[in-house]
Amino acid sequence: MDPAAYQLLLAAIASEDPQQFEQIPLGGFVRLADPQAAFAYDLVGCDSSQLGVPPAPRVDSAEQAGELVELYWHALLRDVPFADYATDPLVAEACADLSRLSVFHGPKDQGRVTPATLFRGGTSGDLRGPYLSQFLWKPVPYVPMLLEQRMRVAVPGTDYVRSYPEWLAIQNGALSEVNRFDEQHRYLRTGRDLGEFVHRDFTYQAFLSACLILLKAGTPVDGGNPFKHSRTQSTFSSFGPPFVLALLATATQLALKACWYQKWVVHRRLRPEELGGRFDRQTRGDLDLTLHGDLTASAVVDRLRKGNSFLLPQAYPEGCPTHPSYPAGHAAIAGACATVLKAFFDESYVIPQPVVPSSDGLSLAAWTGEPLTAGNELDKLASNVAIGRDFAGLHWRSDAAAGIRLGEAVAIDLLRERKVLSNELFTGFSFRSFDGERLTV
Repeated sequence: MDPAAYQLLLAAIASEDPQQFEQIPLGGFVRLADPQAAFAYDLVGCDSSQLGVPPAPRVDSAEQAGELVELYWHALLRDVPFADYATDPLVAEACADLSRLSVFHGPKDQGRVTPATLFRGGTSGDLRGPYLSQFLWKPVPYVPMLLEQRMRVAVPGTDYVRSYPEWLAIQNGALSEVNRFDEQHRYLRTGRDLGEFVHRDFTYQAFLSACLILLKAGTPVDGGNPFKHSRTQSTFSSFGPPFVLALLATATQLALKACWYQKWVVHRRLRPEELGGRFDRQTRGDLDLTLHGDLTASAVVDRLRKGNSFLLPQAYPEGCPTHPSYPAGHAAIAGACATVLKAFFDESYVIPQPVVPSSDGLSLAAWTGEPLTAGNELDKLASNVAIGRDFAGLHWRSDAAAGIRLGEAVAIDLLRERKVLSNELFTGFSFRSFDGERLTV
């Protein structure tokens, strides 16, 4: 980092002066990602600075060490199908390594990370059924079109930012090479596939698809919807499909602005790629950096030592985006949109004809396990979208957790406003929070 350039960034943020942002020096060709979005106001919902998230873990903390250990395992297991986690020996090694950490906030079973909990999110619906949500597999009814969710995925085994000169060039804003893609479109079935989906998706794509799937399936609306038991009226622009579709877009934009305020003005947390580079330099004796002993004592570091590099392999050739890490933008969108959908639809609705992909991702088969409800699958979708960025090497687990809760808070504020502005006899939106608590707004 160039300290003088960073001071100019801080001065621009403190001033909120557009001209000062134009004076920030860049190290290469890649520009900063929209820092002034932190100061944008809205006439709908909350302003960007109204909400907050807890402080991110300290760089020298046990939690930070555990999160870096998990990200190294994410990288090593990118190409293992989720369906094979129960039998893969490297997955078993990862579970044992994460279980030994003194602080790790991923889900556990009786105090241990297992193949059934590995890399899953912390929402109340995350541990039910397959790793990926049904809303990432089932066809999307863009009526009159029906779109199969076979996607362009990256070639397995191809990671980026593997040498120190490449790492340093990327940090300084150099132009990168481009992704190499599989010749066939496939249903998502690995961490690399999921990471590529959240590389290319537009902001609320997964949740727009989920909404269309639920609407086409005839999913009942929430019991509090004022039109559900009306004798004389049907719904349309208020509390009908146009209502929920508009709320998704509005919640997305509000969540992004709230997230960008936290990223640029409050926390400015370094990216995993950056800490991986510093850890690599420390192991070579080029940098004096205090990191918790859980990192150096982990089994994954022994594996990295054999490869003579402690850089965090990236799934994207350009590495991490050029905005701070905490909280995660995808996670904030996911938290906001999933909350809107849980408030609108009956969360207990059982998803009809659930599916899972074949091992090669070229076809779908019937899921024959436990029933999967709309509420649980929306919780899971939020975590999939957030943690998909972790699989790529871009974000920490705490980025995802904080972003999802921030998005939820944004959506609650928006729903509270919508309730006040409605004319119907309406007692409020009711839904289960990501922490499993029943809320009425």
